[in-house]
Amino acid sequence: MLFLSLVLAHLFADFYLQTDDMVIEKRKNLRKHVVHHFFMTAFVLIGFWIFQSNLEGILPNLIFPLFLIVVSHFLVDFLKIKLLEHLKMNNEENMKRLGYFVLDQLLHLGMIILACKLCFHFKIERFFQPQEGLSFIVSVLFIMIIVILATTVSGHMIQILLGSLPNQLLTFEGKYSFKHERNERNEAEFIHMGKKGLTEEYNYTIFSKHDLSRGKLIGYIERLLVLLLTFYSAYPAIGFIVAAKSIARFKQMDDRDWAEYFLLGTLTSMFLGITLGILLKVVLA
Repeated sequence: MLFLSLVLAHLFADFYLQTDDMVIEKRKNLRKHVVHHFFMTAFVLIGFWIFQSNLEGILPNLIFPLFLIVVSHFLVDFLKIKLLEHLKMNNEENMKRLGYFVLDQLLHLGMIILACKLCFHFKIERFFQPQEGLSFIVSVLFIMIIVILATTVSGHMIQILLGSLPNQLLTFEGKYSFKHERNERNEAEFIHMGKKGLTEEYNYTIFSKHDLSRGKLIGYIERLLVLLLTFYSAYPAIGFIVAAKSIARFKQMDDRDWAEYFLLGTLTSMFLGITLGILLKVVLA
């Protein structure tokens, strides 16, 4: 339970207490970000020290794991900032950015596991192969982590992978063509002379302003549905979600660039939702 609580505290501090401005100016706000992690981690460890350790062993049960987790988090984030500044990746290297993001999160998770093993003799293999099944509280904590991974964390990963969507693609609705025939003289006279009228063709590109928060919410609900359907092995029903999205965006599919953005985002979202659903099924089933 302590391990899951620490992971949950990390996710809250990293994705809910950290604002967009702090992400943009990560080096400037690194100390503030570490303070958030300090308080969230301390809150969990103090609760464990009071209710599980009965206020005994403050050094091994509170001070040392808190120091290890917080300091390691600072060092990992600092090295990541330095590495990204040195590489100076352009806007097209989104796959590399996503790789560094995943590596960063795995290192944080590894340090939490290391702190639990050193201080609390935690064995992660028992979590995936419990002898008597998971308790209700542990199951709830694990479900909360999976939900956060399927919504906020997955959304952040997809945003990194897709990069900044150009405004012309963000607001693109569709293309329409109209033809109009007109005669500059009397129609009967033109017919008598065997001449045809002039034809004018008009091409329109329709744009509209979209609510980004609404698209984010749709993505959250989509991955949660995929997660739930995967957990109950209802894989054919996932196809209806893809079909519904395609119908809603049918007009925009005329633009190849937008269609590629849509396909990449949808496939990534489906992959993450199905993967997390399988993980949830393996642990809880």
